[in-house]
Amino acid sequence: MSTKSLFTGLLFSAMFVTSCGPTIYKSVDLEGSKNKVKIVGVLPFVVSIDSRRLPKGVTAETLKESQQKTGYDMQNASYTWFLQRQEKYTVTFQDVDRTNALLKKANITYDNISLEDKGEICKLLGVDAVISGKAPLSKPMSEGGAIAMTFLVGFGGATNKTSVTLVIHDTKSSLLWKYDYEESGGIGSNSESLTKGLMKNASKKFPYKG
Repeated sequence: MSTKSLFTGLLFSAMFVTSCGPTIYKSVDLEGSKNKVKIVGVLPFVVSIDSRRLPKGVTAETLKESQQKTGYDMQNASYTWFLQRQEKYTVTFQDVDRTNALLKKANITYDNISLEDKGEICKLLGVDAVISGKAPLSKPMSEGGAIAMTFLVGFGGATNKTSVTLVIHDTKSSLLWKYDYEESGGIGSNSESLTKGLMKNASKKFPYKG
């Protein structure tokens, strides 16, 4: 098995065990936005992997590809979660294929999307608000040298924690809602199960529920 295949295949390796309470920010404009926000776009997640602790043989190119793939996988899994529960929400969600096609047409790539103004992205996509997410990653080595990726709070912490942030911005670039969630005990077997764990908790506090 190649280093690249091993890196991708074992990107997520453990199970969710326990969780800590989320930290939630609500803007004073959030309540008023409920009468205005009808269509929401879901952006690719910004995933960052700690390049200081990569296993031998993992290249910068492999790292970049893994970050991007995980970011799009989490975008798709989040969109699918919302879509399957559409009747619970007062907003609809733009198809991620259309979202990504419009971003590409405007030369907004995975590498530069975090630098773009969220209000301008809303207007570009023709939506009333966008959901974006961030997930910082770190790589501890398991016994025997197998690669196991774990999520950390951005500044560090125990290697069996995951911290993911979801935020909602409107067309004025206003931050309406921010959800910081942390799990301890490891990560799901893949990006889909990771995102399901996140969304199961975040959706309980999602502001646009019927």
